[in-house]
Amino acid sequence: MLDKIKIAVDAMGGDGSPKKIIDGISLHQKKSKDTYYNIFGDKNLIFDLLPKNLNKDNCKIIHTTDKVIGNDTPLGAAKRGKNTSMWLAIESVKNKNSDIVISAGNTGALLVLAKLNLEMIENIDKPALSALWPNKKGMNVVLDLGANIECSEKNLIDFSIMGSSLYKALFKENNPNVAILNIGSEETKGNEIIKNTYKKLNEINNKNFNFKGYIEGNHLMDGNVDVIVTDGFTGNVALKTAEGTANFITSELKKNMTKNLIGKISTLLNYNNLNSFKKKFDPRLYNGAILLGLNNAVVKSHGSTDAIGFFHSLNVCEKIINGKLIEKIKQSII
Repeated sequence: MLDKIKIAVDAMGGDGSPKKIIDGISLHQKKSKDTYYNIFGDKNLIFDLLPKNLNKDNCKIIHTTDKVIGNDTPLGAAKRGKNTSMWLAIESVKNKNSDIVISAGNTGALLVLAKLNLEMIENIDKPALSALWPNKKGMNVVLDLGANIECSEKNLIDFSIMGSSLYKALFKENNPNVAILNIGSEETKGNEIIKNTYKKLNEINNKNFNFKGYIEGNHLMDGNVDVIVTDGFTGNVALKTAEGTANFITSELKKNMTKNLIGKISTLLNYNNLNSFKKKFDPRLYNGAILLGLNNAVVKSHGSTDAIGFFHSLNVCEKIINGKLIEKIKQSII
């Protein structure tokens, strides 16, 4: 028990909860034998959903009927009090009863409640919301995706350090390549904050990542950069644009491949290639945004994902703890 990773799970957040949460935990437990789940939510609903093959020694249900709802404002979520499943899950990490917290609930509420309960890492001014994006060669870490609309030069430098630490914690590879999202690749492009950040990152020569300058939006998925840094406004727009484009491509491809007999025959002949294409764009495989900058990692699962998506976000939690993410950030921060 002492060696197990302890994940605090908000079981009541997101669409289809708590069923998809419990089903996701059940899938994850089959893969991971070294994880303990502190599950926060309505035990009267959760008990009926627990599968018979779930090891009851690896989980505990902390009962509460209070929860943060989807249309709560961050302030409204805070006003709901300290007995919601989301608050209690975060508090479990604060009290060192859990190593990491995950919720599929209201994003704004999760960010605010986490900041209220958990301390910032020293010398970091703002937390950043990061996520994984697929590219031609593997995965990117992209941040910030909406936690901070406006960012200073120091914030963007901190994001570079935190993003590269996350990449190394998840993938255990050599120093990642870091770039700033910009409207051009030339040094003179961009606003003053971006240009000053570019200059400072070139001067810092951080030993934990390789700074590669600017990257434009049309090259985000080339795979030549591992960590992409931007402010929360630009990052969120880029994320939603990428998601919408991926959904459009997959839906149009499906429609055209099944609208007539020739298309259906072609689909059967190319089944393996199409299945590989589908997996590449399956958002469930990349589920799990990570709030960086706090003394404990906070993982946000997409509210509309299913059990498979939640399972993958639990994998992210496990990798973050095994990869010693917080320690890596603290060792690298300026």
